[in-house]
Amino acid sequence: MTARASFCADAARAALLGAGLALAVLLAVPALAADVPSPSPDGLARITRFFDDEVAAGRLPGAVVLIQQHGRPVYLKSFGVRDVRSGVPMTPDTIFALHSMTKPITSLAAMMLIDQGRMSLSDPVAKYIPAFADEKVGVEATGMDGSRVLKLAPPARPVTIMDLLRHTSGITYEYIGGALIEHAYMAAHLFGGRFDNAEFADRIAALPLARQPGTLWRYGHSTDVLGRVIEIVSGQTLYQFEKQQILDPLGMTSTKFLLTTPEEQARMAEPLPSDPILVAAERARRSHPEWESGGGGLVSDITDYARFAQMLLNGGELDGTRYLSPAAFKDMTADHIGDGSGVERDFFYFPGDGFGYGYGLAVRVEPGEARPPPPGSIGELKWDSGSGTYFLVDPKIDMLCILMEQTQNERGRITPAFTKLVYDAFAAPN
Repeated sequence: MTARASFCADAARAALLGAGLALAVLLAVPALAADVPSPSPDGLARITRFFDDEVAAGRLPGAVVLIQQHGRPVYLKSFGVRDVRSGVPMTPDTIFALHSMTKPITSLAAMMLIDQGRMSLSDPVAKYIPAFADEKVGVEATGMDGSRVLKLAPPARPVTIMDLLRHTSGITYEYIGGALIEHAYMAAHLFGGRFDNAEFADRIAALPLARQPGTLWRYGHSTDVLGRVIEIVSGQTLYQFEKQQILDPLGMTSTKFLLTTPEEQARMAEPLPSDPILVAAERARRSHPEWESGGGGLVSDITDYARFAQMLLNGGELDGTRYLSPAAFKDMTADHIGDGSGVERDFFYFPGDGFGYGYGLAVRVEPGEARPPPPGSIGELKWDSGSGTYFLVDPKIDMLCILMEQTQNERGRITPAFTKLVYDAFAAPN
């Protein structure tokens, strides 16, 4: 059975089940509403104090925070400034570099094409990008002189669309994957000169895979390659397809790969000058306006991203428009690297404790090993980025939260602290 046929069959079963349960759901609404906690004023005030302190201490130039429940904002505040050099205050229409929070949008675009039957999860990437037919796996070995060398071995199977979606392709980033793989990536000068998605995908295909396809969750340029596949299947640039199919229908008018007007550019948030990794990353992103990076190139504001997050919270639908069939949405948000998948987890496992990984999103599958476990609910979805942007949707309490900031230095500390403050405000059980 094809992916599209499977989705349709599941959708039909879901529709029949939904018809049978409709009356029960309607009758249960008052009880459900009574069971779902609302945020406390004191809890929300603690969030305000936290970010006020971060800005006052100079650790953060500014931030915008949104918490939304039952489709309505219950907390929206701006803190600090867009740029410490200009002193312009942070506002809800401030635009932020999303970096890896681009990945869920690109993954949704790919899932829409799969849902439409225009490509399949099992398709080899080489079907669309021929250079991947010659892909090899880099294996560290000991040379004749006792030094470590990188030998090339054939892949046990081709890299597939599913591998790109779930980060099991063996494609990595230039700073992850072992010294020899990292050296190969750095020596390739991936970001040299001018390049578009087609050229970048060919550059990646010329590099060795860090692991056999399908064996390890490892972060990398998989979603960038996926962006090129979307272009080939759709016959449009990545932005043209996403704008037509996702951004415009959702009303995400500030979400783009490239800001073209002085007014838009003036709304852009900037990291602190003392945040060298993010400053360099932003300089690199902006120096390649021709590259529509599906893994990290979009910019957006909090109002736009809230539309996207609410659509996810609604199960793939918003304001009467459905973006994924129920079966396709269920597949996108299921754990595809858990028990029985054959996938190991990299040392740098960014979904985090208690989370599996779907297609472009981390999904909470268990409380986790930490004691006490991280706050949250089974079934919540989330992702964040190297620039400090972060979002979470929790169907259990019908809530989403979004943090927009630009900091690499402090994001590892701020993100978990923010999550705990949000759940403390709702007093939601683990």
